[in-house]
Amino acid sequence: MSKDPMTDQPTPNQPINHDGFEQEDLSSRSALYFLAGLVLVCLVVYLIVFGMYRFLDSYATAHQPPMSPMVTPEADTRAVTPENAETFPQPRLEENERTQFRSFIEDQDQKLATYDWLDKDKGTVRIPIDRAMELIEQRGLPVHAEGASSAQSSAAKNSETKTSAPVKKQTPKAAKTRAAASGK
Repeated sequence: MSKDPMTDQPTPNQPINHDGFEQEDLSSRSALYFLAGLVLVCLVVYLIVFGMYRFLDSYATAHQPPMSPMVTPEADTRAVTPENAETFPQPRLEENERTQFRSFIEDQDQKLATYDWLDKDKGTVRIPIDRAMELIEQRGLPVHAEGASSAQSSAAKNSETKTSAPVKKQTPKAAKTRAAASGK
C-alpha cells in the first residue's frame, strides 16, 4: 500500500479515505469574489448610462432651435384649476373623494328621511323610509293569487285603494283558499 511519489495519488489497490466529506468544495472566497465583481460591473454600467443620459440631455438643450418671439409659451395643461374643472365634459374626475362622497350620502339620507312630491299630477309622493316600514307593518304587503293575470291584479289593486278600510295581512295559504272558494 504505497503511494506513487510522482502524483501523490493513492495506488489502485489502496482504499480511498474521504474522512466523511468531499475534499474539494466550492470555497467561500470564490463566491465573494463573484459577488464583488457583479457589484462592480453593475456600478460601471450605472455610471455609463448616467453619463450617457446627461450628455444626451445637454446635447438636446444646446441644439434646441431658439423660440420665435411671435410664439407665446403655452400654459401647463396638466394643472387644472377649479374654474377649468367645470368646462370638462361629464363624467369628471373627483376633485375630493371624501367630501363629494359625504355630500352624496347626506343627500341620499335627506331623501330617505323627508316627504316630497314625486309627481303632483299623479299624486305620487315620497315618504320617509321609517314611515313606509310602519305602513307595511300595519297594512301588510299585497298578496296576489297564483293564477291571477296582471290585468286582474291591477283591477284588484285599484278597488283596494278606493276602499278606506285597512287591508288585513293575508298569508299566501289564506289567499289560495279564498281564490279556490270563489271559483277563480
